[in-house]
Amino acid sequence: MVTIMLLKEYKNIAEKVYSQKLPNGLSVFVVPKPGFQKRYAFFATDYGGADRKFKLGGKWTQTPEGVAHFLEHKLFDTPDGGNALTTLSANGASPNAYTSTDITAYHFECIEKFDENLETLLSFVSTPYFTPESVEKEQGIIAQEIKMVEDDPDYCLYYGFMKSLFHHNPMRDSVAGTVESISEITADTLYDCHKVFYNPSNMVLCVVGDVDPSKVIDMALKVLPKHAGEIPERDYGSPEVLSPCAKGFYKDMEVSLPIFLAGCKIIPPIHGPQYLRHSLINSLALDLLVGHSSPLFIKLYSQGLINSDFSASFDCAVGAAYVLFGGEAREPKRVFEEVQTEIARLSKSGLDAQLFRRTKKAALGATIRAFNSFETTCGNIVEGHFRGFDPFDAPEVLSGISQDDILDFYRTSLLSDNMAISIVAPH
Repeated sequence: MVTIMLLKEYKNIAEKVYSQKLPNGLSVFVVPKPGFQKRYAFFATDYGGADRKFKLGGKWTQTPEGVAHFLEHKLFDTPDGGNALTTLSANGASPNAYTSTDITAYHFECIEKFDENLETLLSFVSTPYFTPESVEKEQGIIAQEIKMVEDDPDYCLYYGFMKSLFHHNPMRDSVAGTVESISEITADTLYDCHKVFYNPSNMVLCVVGDVDPSKVIDMALKVLPKHAGEIPERDYGSPEVLSPCAKGFYKDMEVSLPIFLAGCKIIPPIHGPQYLRHSLINSLALDLLVGHSSPLFIKLYSQGLINSDFSASFDCAVGAAYVLFGGEAREPKRVFEEVQTEIARLSKSGLDAQLFRRTKKAALGATIRAFNSFETTCGNIVEGHFRGFDPFDAPEVLSGISQDDILDFYRTSLLSDNMAISIVAPH
C-alpha cells in the first residue's frame, strides 16, 4: 500500500516523491507524474569501473580493469538463450544501460506494458547467467570496441587529460579496460562481482511517471532476492595530492582543428548534504568564468579563438574531483592562459553583481526545468542517494549561494599549480 511509503512533498517546485527501503536493503523512489503517457524506470548499482579492489568477509579481492563494463554487457543474456534488450524492445520499451566510474545503470522508457517491462528489467539484472564460451565471445567483441575507441580523438583527448591530472586514482583509467585486462575476465569473475555489487543493499530503483507506487514495491518484492547482502569496503589507493601527474598531454591525430581539455584538480566535496551545495557552487562558478554569457567567452569567441562548442563542467567520484573546460581552439595554450588570467582577475576584482544575478537566475531556471526530464530526475535521485543528498533541494540551495562563495572557490580551488592541459592537434 502507498501508505507504508514515505511521502515527501516539495511545494516550491510542485514535486512529490514516494520512497521506501525494502527488507532486502533496496531503496525505492517513485516520482508520480499524473496524466503523462511516458513512464521511466532506472535500476542502478553503486558499482563502476573504479571499483576493482574490494573487501568482503574480511578478504581483499583485486579484479581486472573493465569488469563492471563487461558485466553490464553480459547481464542482458538470459538463461533461456535470449536477450533482455530484444525482449524489452519487442514489448514496446526503449531500453539502454551504461557504466561510469562509480555507477552502473539499466533503464527503459515506455508508454504501454510498464509492469511487464519492469519485471523484465528487475529479473535480468538480478539473474546472472554466464558461460565460458559466452565470456570468450564477449571478450572479442569488447576488444574490438576498445581498439576502435583508442583511435578516437575525443577518447585520446579525455584520457590524456585524466592521466595528466591523476597519479594513481582509477578515474585515470578507461571504464572499458584494456584488451589485456579484459582477457583476464572469467565467468567466475563476473559471478563473484555480481554477488558482491548487485545485491539489493547496494542498489536503487527509481521510477518516474503515472504509476502506482505500491505496484512498484510489489514488483520489487516479487522479483528480487529476499535478503540483504554485505556492502563491500572499497580501496581506490591513497588520497591524491592536488598537483597533477603531468602538466600536459599532446598528440597528433586526424582532426581538422586542434581540440583541447584543460582543468584543475580540486578537493572533493564531502559525502552528505554539503556535497550538493559544493557541486552547485562549482558549476555556477564555471558558468560565470567561461559560460556562454561570461565576458571571457564573448571575448575569446569574438577573436575567433573558440567556437560555440566550448564548454566547462565539474565531476567528482571515488575520492577525487576536478573541473575541466575545452573544445576546438586554434590556439589552445593561449585560451588556457586566458582562462588562468581571468581567474586571477576575478579573484582580485570580484564579480559583476548584475552578471552574477543573471547567471544565477538562469542556473536556477535550468535546475527546475531539469525535473521535467524523467531520465535526469532518476539519475539525480540515484546520485543523491549514493552520495548522501536530496537533489530536490537544489533550487533552495542554489538560491542561497553568494558571490563570496564563488570567489572563495576561485581563490582556493582553481590554482594554476594544480592545472593540466591535453591537446590533440592535426598532423
